[in-house]
Amino acid sequence: MKPKPLIAGNWKMYKTGPQASELASRLKSLVSDFTEVDIMIAPPFTALGVVAEILKGSPIDIGAQDIFWETEGPYTGEISAPMLKAAGCSYVIIGHSERRQYFGETNQSVNRKIKAAVGAGLVPVVCVGESESERESGQTFSVVQKQLEEGLKGFSAGDLRAVVIAYEPVWAIGTGRTATREQAQEVHSFMRNRIRAACGNSVANALRILYGGSVKPENIAGLMAMEDINGALVGGASLDAESFAAIIRNAIEGL
Repeated sequence: MKPKPLIAGNWKMYKTGPQASELASRLKSLVSDFTEVDIMIAPPFTALGVVAEILKGSPIDIGAQDIFWETEGPYTGEISAPMLKAAGCSYVIIGHSERRQYFGETNQSVNRKIKAAVGAGLVPVVCVGESESERESGQTFSVVQKQLEEGLKGFSAGDLRAVVIAYEPVWAIGTGRTATREQAQEVHSFMRNRIRAACGNSVANALRILYGGSVKPENIAGLMAMEDINGALVGGASLDAESFAAIIRNAIEGL
């Protein structure tokens, strides 16, 4: 039996507090009856509290876009797991390719952040994926395997039950290019089999592996029909309530 899908929206560095409130309110009205999938949105830090208040009583969970591994201390500009929990978060995105590309995120820092999230009861959405040059040179599997092994180093099988993986081919993020559903399925299947070899069937079968990379209402159903795709991490299309609601609706139809 496949795990319950998760459709997540990463708002990135968009939306002021008032804009986020408006978007959250509209989205709440559009998806209040959707129960077949879990739904999460990750607003910017400045909007977490107000969005969480608006979405109380709705099926939409709140996630953060990053986390620091210490609980408190002299770390100017960082934000901790207890702060995110207090702001209403239940998820946190970790290791997004933009964090790796622009802010020096490494597999080792990703590992520390995942440990902090799991330890605080937050669900980490751990991002992995290859660049265009890595795919063209046949390194997709080796890159993804290294990101998984180093990012999840030291985790037990029980710990992995609290983790979500998001496969985001870097060449498809914000480019309008989407991996074919067969390309995505191939990588998802590879990752699930790696987890299966390390942790057994029970953990592997329960693991939610999302696809991210120019997800749209037009392509989500085909992606969701694949055996090892358990949802999506949506970027730009989650910034419009109607578009994101259409993705959720079409994802349900593709199950």
